[in-house]
Amino acid sequence: MTERIYYTDSIRTDFEALVVGVEPSGSRTIVELDRTAFYPTSGGQPHDTGTLGGARVVDVRELDAVRIGHVIDGRLSMHQVVTGAVDWPRRFDHMQQHSGQHVLSAAFERRHDARTVGFHLGQVSSTIDLDRDLPVEVVAQVELDANELVWRNRLVRTRFATAEEAAALPLRKEPLRPGTLRLIEIDEADLSACGGTHVDRTGTIGLIAVTATERFKGGLRVSFLCGRRVLEGFRVRKVTLAASARLLSVGESDLPDQIARLQGDAKDWQRALRLAQARLRVYEATALAANAETMGSWSSIVAAVEVLEPGALKMLVATLIAEPGRVAVLFSSETPALVVVARSADVGLDARTVLGRLTERFGGRGGGKSDLAQGGGLTGASAELQDAARTILEEC
Repeated sequence: MTERIYYTDSIRTDFEALVVGVEPSGSRTIVELDRTAFYPTSGGQPHDTGTLGGARVVDVRELDAVRIGHVIDGRLSMHQVVTGAVDWPRRFDHMQQHSGQHVLSAAFERRHDARTVGFHLGQVSSTIDLDRDLPVEVVAQVELDANELVWRNRLVRTRFATAEEAAALPLRKEPLRPGTLRLIEIDEADLSACGGTHVDRTGTIGLIAVTATERFKGGLRVSFLCGRRVLEGFRVRKVTLAASARLLSVGESDLPDQIARLQGDAKDWQRALRLAQARLRVYEATALAANAETMGSWSSIVAAVEVLEPGALKMLVATLIAEPGRVAVLFSSETPALVVVARSADVGLDARTVLGRLTERFGGRGGGKSDLAQGGGLTGASAELQDAARTILEEC
């Protein structure tokens, strides 16, 4: 059984312990101690990191209900007395996020009877899942309520209770573990069974900021930041806003209106561009048709065309085959080449056959229908591709 120092002393980071179990795991070792300050991944909170006997602790996990394993980059021996050191910045960050989650979850339940059914403490942000959806303005009010409680600097206590004692207490959520329970109590705000690490006063949380909400499994997923993460997020947003304002030559408060104007201008330019491209395709099609070659009873247009996007070939081909009696095989000028094979409605040619013979010889893949097929990944010189297409058309 591993004594969990963090249960009663979350700010303790240095300790001595006896190695009571060693299990090799590839290039690493899983070490069991008689006591530990390292928190294992559990209850939505990630594990601590640090050092143990000079080796780096890369993972901490529960081996069973009473034992904790420390995954280290190194080797330790049975019955060795070792010194452990928990990485304080990571531990403190997790304490701020987890205690902030308790405050936020309690505020949602107290204000709107919205129960927390899921919690995840991530590397960048954390989330809670509520069992009901709530409007944005309600979430904003709960966020303010939670911060009011943080600023009152309420005491956060740790105590223990038997299952019988806990049954008589107003716990916010039903305990998941049997036996003696560890309870986290925030004065006049929350009482929950929890094995995580927490601050000793709510003021240490610093600030709680809701960053996003989304509907999730019939309820609401709330993303949030606490403490130092709020400051870091503010700094990122400050730099981003300032840079955006400089690029657009406006004040930060004028960014939304300027972006809206730019979006409107972009739509106008897109419409003008589409119109110009349609007109250009007519001229390109006319120029290509002027160099058409007669093969059998149809007019064949085989060429390599410079295109900026894959769909341009297909649109140009569509313009060409609008006239009767035509077959068009167009390649992109860059390799590996794109290819589109198409025919007018009155031509008895299967475009898939032509495409299949091209890909069989030059690689690539594609598909389509008898009147239009397209592919990509063809390797070979542009002139070689065009000559092969002409030969195939003559044989068809």
